[in-house]
Amino acid sequence: MKRALLLPAIALTAWQAQAQGTCATAIPVVNASYHVAQIDGPEPPTLICTGGAMVGSKGRWYKYTATEDTTLVITTDLPQNNGTDTRVQVYTGTCGNLVCHAGDDDSGSGYTSFTTFPIEAGTTYYIAFDDRWTANGFTFVVQYAGPGPVVNGFSSLFVPTNGSAYCVVDMNNDGLDDAVSVTANTITINYQQAGGGFNTVTHNTATAANLPNWSICAGDLDANGYNDLVYAGSGLTFMMANATGTGYTVINQPEYIFCQRSNLVDINNDGLLDAFSCHDVAPNVYYLNNNNTSWTWHSGGLGDTPDGGNYGSNWIDYDNDGHLDLFLAKCRGAGAPASIDQLWRNNGDGTFTDVAPLMGDMADYQQSWSAAWADFDNDGDLDVMIGASSFSGGGHKLYRNDNGMFTNITTGSGFDLYNGTNIEFIARDFDNDGYVDVLGGGMLMKNNGNMTFNPVSVPFINGPTGDLNNDGFIDVQNGNIIYMNAGNTNNWLKVITKGTVSNVNGIGARVQVTTPWGTQVQDIVSGDGFRYMSSLTAHFGLGTGTQVNQVLVRWPSGIVDTIANPAINTTLTVVEGETSTTTGITSRPPAQFSLYPSPAVDKLHITSRHDFTGARITLSDATGKVVAMPDQVRGTIDVSHLAGGLYMLKIEGPFGVLSGKFVKE
Repeated sequence: MKRALLLPAIALTAWQAQAQGTCATAIPVVNASYHVAQIDGPEPPTLICTGGAMVGSKGRWYKYTATEDTTLVITTDLPQNNGTDTRVQVYTGTCGNLVCHAGDDDSGSGYTSFTTFPIEAGTTYYIAFDDRWTANGFTFVVQYAGPGPVVNGFSSLFVPTNGSAYCVVDMNNDGLDDAVSVTANTITINYQQAGGGFNTVTHNTATAANLPNWSICAGDLDANGYNDLVYAGSGLTFMMANATGTGYTVINQPEYIFCQRSNLVDINNDGLLDAFSCHDVAPNVYYLNNNNTSWTWHSGGLGDTPDGGNYGSNWIDYDNDGHLDLFLAKCRGAGAPASIDQLWRNNGDGTFTDVAPLMGDMADYQQSWSAAWADFDNDGDLDVMIGASSFSGGGHKLYRNDNGMFTNITTGSGFDLYNGTNIEFIARDFDNDGYVDVLGGGMLMKNNGNMTFNPVSVPFINGPTGDLNNDGFIDVQNGNIIYMNAGNTNNWLKVITKGTVSNVNGIGARVQVTTPWGTQVQDIVSGDGFRYMSSLTAHFGLGTGTQVNQVLVRWPSGIVDTIANPAINTTLTVVEGETSTTTGITSRPPAQFSLYPSPAVDKLHITSRHDFTGARITLSDATGKVVAMPDQVRGTIDVSHLAGGLYMLKIEGPFGVLSGKFVKE
């Protein structure tokens, strides 16, 4: 682990700043990252504190005035520097009368620099780089060596990053969230260490044709124990982790998609994760997992607005029937049909129905890019706050879930007065009081426990979230800064799901925590909000409560596991089926097969764990009349000759008789 990777920071972004080339014109710096385009100033540092006696011919000068007694770090040991050979000198005194205080030449990786030294409040320190080894440009960071100051409950921590898309997820299967950033040819992972801090590793890859310009999601697509990544830009690229999690294979998909939110989810409930992507200019698309690092492309059937407008997708079980439903936050300008949000209810037979028009004003012209789903009132079902990206189509909307129907309770909730707009809204319990808050629009909307919310200022904007120091409180990443939650005395419980019959991450599982004072539920999702990928670990704040009566996990397979009286302030790992025999609950068997898309146009696809070779397939219309006995070729049958309407498909073979419904356009 590089020492430079443990440092906290205050600033949000790198400054594209050029220091002047003399001590007298040194640029003031604070705790932040700075880019030096080239070492070309006329005054090289001639007083050499470290790195030999040879003096360079050019220099760059900065100055730092301490505001408190602490320890400071200056480092160029960053992935983006690629080992650039740097040398730094640090002085006290005045220009013309400088005194060595610190410095470094090659203590970082490669030939980079790393120096740490004590500072005193009120003292100015001069920082000088020279071109003795190279005049090439580089980035350097100035940071406290210890924890930074706490601002509104959060302190800042610097981590090296590459690229502009980020996710927080466990990448090495050790139960700890890691911080990930990517470029076309690298995956940089800040692996969280069990004792604290990070070990940063940059994995080089082949070129990704599609960068995650719009969103990124993660999950174990091939069930090898290591999470893979999906980049969503002008199409999808799968980044597949190898059997040891030490390298990645690039699989670029050829189809054009104007991607927005992407998700990994088991759409056909066959135990394998599929990839879904919102499409901005056409019907949505998805890739069904063939279980051999290949995928079958599908367009339509899950949001078919011809001109798209699909931005934020949430795969959640809104009606508590055990089937994952799909909400689409949509935006295309006020008054455009492509701005009407959709809620696709999973009918449990491979078909979906848009029920948003049945939910009052949910299907209106509000311009939304994302929605925050959570059980805001702790009554055992998921409510939703649909965030406005612009008020031209209406403001924010808060809906209470009443047994699968939604009631608009925005008036008086605090969201009716909240004027912060954003493309990114997420739901998390940041203070562990047992009530889920909403982050977005520049503020944290704190849940008061009665479906009202108050704005609270925080030092960060939206980003991927997770527990990045394993203290039970949710942290937020903004670029190369992690905002560490300082926490409080509230209690908590984290739950990791490990599927055996269902997908190995347990994505789509419902986790229910029962306490003496109420019930909380959370669905395991890969990709929420609009852009980022957050932890796959379920997180529950318990407030001052000291007991959990039961944790219940309902898996996509229908298996139900229960754990009685788990310890609090710890992480509980639930493996599918290990405790299901003690629940007394009859489990629903895994889906035998699925039909996609519905409505179908020309082709109907059948996915199943059964081998349908030689099976008898019959199609019946809504009256029960058999209208066709088609052949299937690699899981696909031709339905182009059928008239529009509802049909029943029946498959008979050694496995028994299976049946399902679909709609033909």
